[in-house]
Amino acid sequence: MNLGRWSSAALMASGLAGVVIPRSVASALELPATTARGVAETRAGLGGTYAAVGGWALVSRDPTAQAAVGVIWLGAAAARLGSLRLDRPRTDSAFWAYLAAEIGLGTLALAGARNARRADRG
Repeated sequence: MNLGRWSSAALMASGLAGVVIPRSVASALELPATTARGVAETRAGLGGTYAAVGGWALVSRDPTAQAAVGVIWLGAAAARLGSLRLDRPRTDSAFWAYLAAEIGLGTLALAGARNARRADRG
C-alpha cells in the first residue's frame, strides 16, 4: 500500500468511527452529543463524510482522490492552528497529537498523489 493510501485508510477509519460510535468520537473531541440530533450530526459530519472520501480514495485509481484526502487533513490542521489564536482552546496532548496526525497524514496523501501522477506519466 503506498503512503497516500495509508492516509486514506486513516480518514476512512476515522469516519467509520464517527458513524459507528458517534458518542465516543464526540466525547474524545470534547463535542458532547447530548441529543439525538447531535448524534445524527456527528454520524453525518464526522462520520459519513470522512468515511466516504477516505473510502473513495482507497478504491479509486485517480490521484485526485488521494489529493483530496491530503487537502482535507491539511485543512483540518490549518483550522486547528487558527483556533489557537482565535479560540485559545485548552491544548492537551490529544490536541497536539491530532495536529501532528493531520499534518503527517495530509503530507503522506499529497506525496502519494504526486507519486501516482508521476507513475501514470511513466
